[in-house]
Amino acid sequence: MTDDEEPVELPITDVLDLHSFPPAQVPDLVRDYLDEAWNRGLRQLRIIHGRGTGTQRRTVRTLLSRNPRVVDFGDAPLEAGGWGATWVTLRDEP
Repeated sequence: MTDDEEPVELPITDVLDLHSFPPAQVPDLVRDYLDEAWNRGLRQLRIIHGRGTGTQRRTVRTLLSRNPRVVDFGDAPLEAGGWGATWVTLRDEP
């Protein structure tokens, strides 16, 4: 993004699809998404990272493992993306 470009505001839902974002933006995007989802009361999330080489999956899961609001995470059910997506459960309390 250049200095004259406005940031794009995305709707916050229980699903974040990372396919349209450059890999360098993923860490900040996932951190911001988790914070905003928690602030909006969302506790069950799905992050779609794709299957590919597994790099995005590892990045997402490393971030989840370090986030104090994350209670649990794992592969999504097959009908929700299987190992190409990760389900996330956030804490109810801060």
